[in-house]
Amino acid sequence: MTRLSVNINKIATLRNSRGGNNPDLVKVALDCERFGAQGITVHPRPDERHIRYNDVFELKKVITTEFNIEGNCREQKFVDLVLANKPAQVTLVPDVLGQITSNHGWDTVANEQYLTDMIKVFKAAGIRISIFVDPVAKMIEGAAKTGTDRIELYTEAYAHQYHQDKETAIAPYITAAEVAQKNGLGINAGHDLDLHNLKYFAENVPGLQEVSIGHALISDALYYGLENTIQLYLRQLAIV
Repeated sequence: MTRLSVNINKIATLRNSRGGNNPDLVKVALDCERFGAQGITVHPRPDERHIRYNDVFELKKVITTEFNIEGNCREQKFVDLVLANKPAQVTLVPDVLGQITSNHGWDTVANEQYLTDMIKVFKAAGIRISIFVDPVAKMIEGAAKTGTDRIELYTEAYAHQYHQDKETAIAPYITAAEVAQKNGLGINAGHDLDLHNLKYFAENVPGLQEVSIGHALISDALYYGLENTIQLYLRQLAIV
């Protein structure tokens, strides 16, 4: 079964908007685990507009499921943060300064040597590495050459097209997953996956190991409650 990692960035955004510690980010992370999530994802950015760097240290102390830290490894502060906390997984995302949300994968061909060098740094610390990529065979083949353990498929295009033509929407991701498997890469996915499109994606993308979901899941929790929402998402992934 595909594992669910809950991205708690939006909880931090809500907390930061008012100051103080309400909602309590650490408590929410622990509750997500208690309600069945198999991992917690955070994506700290340089301006700390949602996840603060200190949050990562506090979360690391208590999380018992898989801890996944996403971010741009071109920022030395991010690299230092990951190495200091040694999460189960680091997901390398090519964000630019001030970017609202991630909107493209790595050009693994143009950045092959850079990514290879960075992956060696994280692997030496015993951290599993995933590279954020678009569902393009050439980019996945390039990722395989860097020594990464996994790729994370950027799924916004799938989510955007799903309601118009789900078969066309899923096709590049099936191909991408097949290329990844052929090259010995694990497969994660994330971005705009939700209760409407997740089941079809998980049913059709071969070898899908993990999805990271934040915005949609936290938004759904406003209506359904956090515990019920996590269970609803887990049911979408409970494919026999």
